Amino acid sequence: MSNATPQNLPSNIFLVGLMGAGKSTVGRLLARRLGKRFVDTDHEIEKRNGVTIPVIFEIEGEEGFRKREQEVLADLAQEPDLVLSTGGGIVLRPENRQVLCNQGFVVYLSARPELLAERTRHDKSRPLLNVADPLARLRELYALRDPLYREVAHVVVETGRGAPQQVVQAIVHALTRGT
Repeated sequence: MSNATPQNLPSNIFLVGLMGAGKSTVGRLLARRLGKRFVDTDHEIEKRNGVTIPVIFEIEGEEGFRKREQEVLADLAQEPDLVLSTGGGIVLRPENRQVLCNQGFVVYLSARPELLAERTRHDKSRPLLNVADPLARLRELYALRDPLYREVAHVVVETGRGAPQQVVQAIVHALTRGT
């Protein structure tokens, strides 16, 4: 298949899913493929606040972080031509789900908790996984969030198999089919 950029695409594409699902990796590749700007909400939060997410969690707790995340999403959703990689918990707030659904095309990158545990096992920058049993925590998060991801998603793409380029191709196919 050609690498040509499909026409008549949604202005913004939002990637949702649990930590380790590949949102940042796939998002960068997808943005390059479609000629859009890539932004990661977690990196944007850190840039705007001058501290890391673990520090925000430590000082303000998860609720403080979620408030900052909501503000960043609301701002970024107003910009055109973005591929936006969102934090795994962005779907927890109804206001965020509404922004996602109304402001762009939402792709849920789905992966089994066992695979996510493998992908994130050496990453110490994920406050929600700094627990005795990260796999059990990922299973809990999956049970809570999977229905919310599916609620907002225009398309669900499994990321368990294949290279990131194959996931990008599946998204491009869904975009061209759905527009």
